[in-house]
Amino acid sequence: MATSASSKLNKAVKQQYMALPQGDMVQAMYIWIDGSGEGLRCKTRTLDSEPKTIEDLPEWNFDGSSTYQSEGSNSDMFLIPSAMFRDPFRKDPNKLVLCEVLKYNRKPAETNLRHSCKQIMSMVENNHPWFGMEQEYTLLGTDGHPFGWPSNGFPGPQGPYYCGVGADKAYGRDIVEAHYRACLYAGVKICGTNAEVMPAQWEFQVGPCEGINMGDHLWIARFILHRVCEDFGVVASFDPKPISGNWNGAGCHTNFSTKEMRDDGGLKVIEEAIERLSKRHRYHIRTYDPRGGLDNARRLTGHHETSNIDEFSAGVANRGASIRIPRSVGQDKKGYFEDRRPSANCDPYIVTEALVRTCLLKEEGEEPTDYSK
Repeated sequence: MATSASSKLNKAVKQQYMALPQGDMVQAMYIWIDGSGEGLRCKTRTLDSEPKTIEDLPEWNFDGSSTYQSEGSNSDMFLIPSAMFRDPFRKDPNKLVLCEVLKYNRKPAETNLRHSCKQIMSMVENNHPWFGMEQEYTLLGTDGHPFGWPSNGFPGPQGPYYCGVGADKAYGRDIVEAHYRACLYAGVKICGTNAEVMPAQWEFQVGPCEGINMGDHLWIARFILHRVCEDFGVVASFDPKPISGNWNGAGCHTNFSTKEMRDDGGLKVIEEAIERLSKRHRYHIRTYDPRGGLDNARRLTGHHETSNIDEFSAGVANRGASIRIPRSVGQDKKGYFEDRRPSANCDPYIVTEALVRTCLLKEEGEEPTDYSK
């Protein structure tokens, strides 16, 4: 099994140093999304005291020419602290700090989709939009081969792996358990996990989160997963179709509701929202992966529990539809719906923003409305 050299370093030796007292000083790890729109970067600074709120954290900067975000001749980018979590790797009082990225002129970087999302969420605060996102991912060796798969072949066909138990069915559970506990420690609203249909594929769920918190919590959960995998010497891939052929892809199914949908009779509001979504399918497909739908085209084939990327569909308890209404929601006549189209490597900020734009702000057409005018 191809694992990284760093995973073979003696972790007990490292722990000897991590146990040293750090006085009143605090390590704050600043985290941001790079120019790819899906990669995460981080660096650490020392603070004189433990920050209690996001306002206690100073702005910082970094070299954007090394993160696909600027030219070398004008490379300084600003890091604006936006959300703070406990650090499960260095432990209290140290912090993980999720940041927005601004360019030299203080305008949002192209992949800073949080900035726009926050503005849109502020417009619908009274609707109390709740989200829950189901993040699928695949464990790979450093050679790109799925973790636990035979080196010169394939495991048995899909069937026994989903929510499976046993060494021949669940590949990499140690990583899953470590990630779950680290998220709980950090304060991430992780609410579950399970083995997925393809061997070496797993899922964790985050939510319910209101408004901008959904993107914040999912991005930090992803960062923690990458760091846990780094310690184990393997790679977490969010590729929507990491293995071609008769294997399931990886999505990020997004559950959405408003106060009105959750109240008695909310099913009518859900159906109205789905009707609006049906008329804006292409806009949503374009926003649901970092490459404008090209990544999702490999996954949304109409097979392997997916809808066809070119067609909009909806149904109760239908996992082959674009939008699924859970059976319990159909029975209770209230609750939420699940958008099954977002890819595993989607940006949760633009996914949640798009749902709010279409379902609550009642936008139409191919382009988002500019409310700054």
